[in-house]
Amino acid sequence: MMSPSASTEFTPIIWTQLTLANWVVQGADRWLHLVYERLHEELLSRRVLHADETTLQVLHETGRPAESTSYMWLYRSGRDGPPMVLYEYQPTRAQEHPRQFLQGFKGYLQVDGYSGYHDLPDVQVVGCWAHARRKFDEAIKALPKAEPKQTAAHTGLAYCNQLFYIERGLRDATPEERHARRQEQSRPVLDAFSVWLEQQQGQALPKSALGKAVTYALNQWSKLVVFMEDGNLELDNNRAERSIKPFVIGRKNFLFSNTPRGAKASAITYSLVETAKENGLHPRRYLQYLFEQLPNIRTEDRVAFGDLLPWSECLPEDLRTRR
Repeated sequence: MMSPSASTEFTPIIWTQLTLANWVVQGADRWLHLVYERLHEELLSRRVLHADETTLQVLHETGRPAESTSYMWLYRSGRDGPPMVLYEYQPTRAQEHPRQFLQGFKGYLQVDGYSGYHDLPDVQVVGCWAHARRKFDEAIKALPKAEPKQTAAHTGLAYCNQLFYIERGLRDATPEERHARRQEQSRPVLDAFSVWLEQQQGQALPKSALGKAVTYALNQWSKLVVFMEDGNLELDNNRAERSIKPFVIGRKNFLFSNTPRGAKASAITYSLVETAKENGLHPRRYLQYLFEQLPNIRTEDRVAFGDLLPWSECLPEDLRTRR
């Protein structure tokens, strides 16, 4: 048990933490949610989005034990237009959450293999080649050391690597150029890989690491080849994985949210911070600017409100980071 002196010593720290947490919640509830909702509206107007999700523990949630697993969902823009990164807290991983958040969105959604994103209205799911490649890499790592250097798993990985090699050469291409060159360079690789996968399906043991890699690629094939339709689409969902990483790193420090209200405030605040960073803004200065300006404008005035968005040319120059 902590001694009275020790308890007294740590009380200021505890109260400081509680005060800071309350400031985040109050700031998000009162003001930042207004910007978040406008960003959400803007996000739904895009043609290409990426999504991902990660776990979160919320201690005090009605009807759920403290050890229950909740989720922080991540939705972000693609290559087209200024970047936006939005987090959303939800208590489960059910499909109803992306269905509701993306209501009104009509376009491409790039994700991993999780089926919760499938069959959303007006949404074309784009698969992730990084996940397909990872399966073949795992199959190689599962091989006995005595196995020859060139196996079927190596061949599968080589097909994936060839697609990534082509994409690296298209990094600076326009969407139109990228689309045209994919038809010339990536299409033959995809055709050959498809034939090879069909052959391997009858040869690889279904429960082996190679069999699982082949099955995953075949099951995801109709989604993995969608990137060929539009030059704005990407080969993988790494854009979303990179964007969810700041929250994952933060979670290692704060461990959990106390209440759903706190989790939602975290989602809003993280969204504005990460979107600001992606638009070349200093996040602390940008948040300070929002708290100064929002009480002094008519928030229903879309033009005035638009001047506060992270990509607005009307923002003061001192909000921008020096690179």
